[in-house]
Amino acid sequence: MDRRKFATSLGAATLAAQPPGSIRVGVLTQADGPHLGAYLAGLAAAKEASSISLCDASGTTQQAARQVLGTRLAAVYRDHRELLAREKPALALVSMEAKLSPPVIEAALEAGCHVMAEKPACVRIEDFEPLAKKADAKGRQLMLALANRVDPLVLEMKRRIGAGAFGKIYGMDLHIIADQTRLTRPEYHKTWTAQRARAGGGHLIWLGIHWLDLAMYVTGSNITDVMAFTGNVGGQPIDIEDSAAAAVRFDNGTFGTITSGYYVDKGYHSQIKIWGSHGWIEMRKHGSPRPLVWYSTKEPRPVEHEYKGPAEPSGYTPWVQECVRFAAGSGPAPLTTAGSLRVLRVVFGCYKSADTGRRVSIA
Repeated sequence: MDRRKFATSLGAATLAAQPPGSIRVGVLTQADGPHLGAYLAGLAAAKEASSISLCDASGTTQQAARQVLGTRLAAVYRDHRELLAREKPALALVSMEAKLSPPVIEAALEAGCHVMAEKPACVRIEDFEPLAKKADAKGRQLMLALANRVDPLVLEMKRRIGAGAFGKIYGMDLHIIADQTRLTRPEYHKTWTAQRARAGGGHLIWLGIHWLDLAMYVTGSNITDVMAFTGNVGGQPIDIEDSAAAAVRFDNGTFGTITSGYYVDKGYHSQIKIWGSHGWIEMRKHGSPRPLVWYSTKEPRPVEHEYKGPAEPSGYTPWVQECVRFAAGSGPAPLTTAGSLRVLRVVFGCYKSADTGRRVSIA
């Protein structure tokens, strides 16, 4: 069979049969694309994604995609430019290592796609800034995969802070801690996430970025200044940081701290605690029997409250669903280009601060 002709004819048939209110999605990935399984599951659950095309130059992900997507996998390509030209997707989902992502994202934006990209999508802020400008010029959104934004706990925290339950925000303390165990494995040392030239950094840019984004998201305030330290405290043979700590200042005058590292033997420890003039709220998403607790002196008889609502859906699968709904015109963007750019500037600002020993202001 002539695979190119097959893809072309199948793509043309898909274009002609597109149901109202649905969109075409292009998945642009590679062998072992990061979080690809969760992204495919999200697409499978997104009813607006009626036609999905896959591009993987290695050809290794087609079978897994077919198993998850079934007949909605409309075509498979080896060249992302060919997919973009023939399928004309409304949304491009880019699941690639950081160093390889920028030219693929640029091509998708040039083709008129909204883009959801695996973070950090670059190894230098100078590589992402032109992409943000192009997205703005094209009227598209470039959304990093910061999936905790759709977590029910996060949404409840944001709602209560936005409603003024805790008054003026005074300060916050964040930590996100993962396992040091992965760093001891020789096979991990060979992955792109363990190499600064391919990943842009270590724990802070891979996991800490989520908590920095949430700190700004739930408070509605931007980080304007950072003073940070990074290092390799575990002594493993890698050139990324396994430990980072930073003090940050927000545009509303709030101060905060973050600890971001690979410290424990397994699992995660995490916290976002925010204090205000009328109380506090604390999220411990990983492993706590009380994942969200708050206290407000605006109540006649202040007491601690525990969140009793649903903890699911959470993670990358519902995140992808929200991105698809947005691209289909059925909801707001879960993250804007400006938000993606802002959090990357904060992360790379932390790295610059650690390298220079100076406070860095975020443009």
